[in-house]
Amino acid sequence: MVSGTSQVWGLYIHWPFCVSKCPYCDFNSHVRETVPETRYRDALVTEIRTAGVRAGHPPLGSIFFGGGTPSLMDAETVAAAIAAAKQAFSAEDDLEISLEANPSSVEAAKFAGFAEAGVNRVSLGIQSFDDDALRFLGRAHDANAARAAIETAQRAFDRVSIDLIYALPNQPRANWQSQLDEALSLGTHHLSLYQLTIEPGTGFEGHVKRGTLTPMDEDRAADLFEFTQERLEASGLPAYEISNHARPGDECRHNLVYWRGQPYAAVGAGAHGRWLDPDGWYATAAHKKPERWLEAVEKRGGGIAETTALSHTERAEEMLMMGLRLRQGINLSLAEAAIDQNALRALEEDRWLTLLDGQLKLTDKGWPVANQILAQLIR
Repeated sequence: MVSGTSQVWGLYIHWPFCVSKCPYCDFNSHVRETVPETRYRDALVTEIRTAGVRAGHPPLGSIFFGGGTPSLMDAETVAAAIAAAKQAFSAEDDLEISLEANPSSVEAAKFAGFAEAGVNRVSLGIQSFDDDALRFLGRAHDANAARAAIETAQRAFDRVSIDLIYALPNQPRANWQSQLDEALSLGTHHLSLYQLTIEPGTGFEGHVKRGTLTPMDEDRAADLFEFTQERLEASGLPAYEISNHARPGDECRHNLVYWRGQPYAAVGAGAHGRWLDPDGWYATAAHKKPERWLEAVEKRGGGIAETTALSHTERAEEMLMMGLRLRQGINLSLAEAAIDQNALRALEEDRWLTLLDGQLKLTDKGWPVANQILAQLIR
């Protein structure tokens, strides 16, 4: 695969290791007594170089370290990966380099090293400022550690994002309001706010099946969603994507790569990418188990286990599912091949979405039920 494209790419780097597995998490994360960091670092550098060659050294606008828990990495590993990316791709002058971090004191102490390595944006997995909620969510930190981590991060980075989870079972609106108020009082310019969902294969799914956990009902969750939109809009952090709010200009550029359907290379165990070649689009998936991924990279320079060509309709469906999450919506021409035109007309008539000058987007009425609208809209 050689892209030959002038489109700006993103680069996703996956660190699959965690101290413990959170009961709501369905990401590719693994708990290991010992982590072979030097070996993993070398493999990341190798795969980044391979990806750059295969992509044809395209312009690079963003790097995102995700996980797992990337803040468990040594700063040396982060620096090595960034240096390899700048050599393998044509890095833009305003390259955004984000890293996900957990707010434990051990990891927060690394922030200065990450900044020196080149990270210029950090996303903190705070999840809650309520100690009872943090215990329920299986987090390893408490609220005081969360506050301290935010303060430390704001000293090290110009751009700090906070992740929070809401719509927990029986969560009162007043509790969620206090979470938002505290986050806003800390001066953050980006908030990622996720409703708790029960994902297959997670610890919480097991509790639901055993009857020991009852998720919040949809109506109450929808009320919290509506309140969230109003509160953040009034505070100068409107939603630019269903779960993401930012002061204008502080949006996460890397995540916009996904939602706008731009190409991105993905390295590390379990990482998924989207490649643009002269003959079309491809989905890539790396080996999930770190040990298998390491062996593959060391043997052949890359850990991709599957490469799948995407048909025109499949690509249009992806564009629709991602682009309709954006407040600005998506150009109809990019997704038309996946759309049921009869459903589109009916949804437009009922004011669930609008189509104006070729731009398709959800209305305020349709925003909270995006998944249901997509289910009707896709052929």
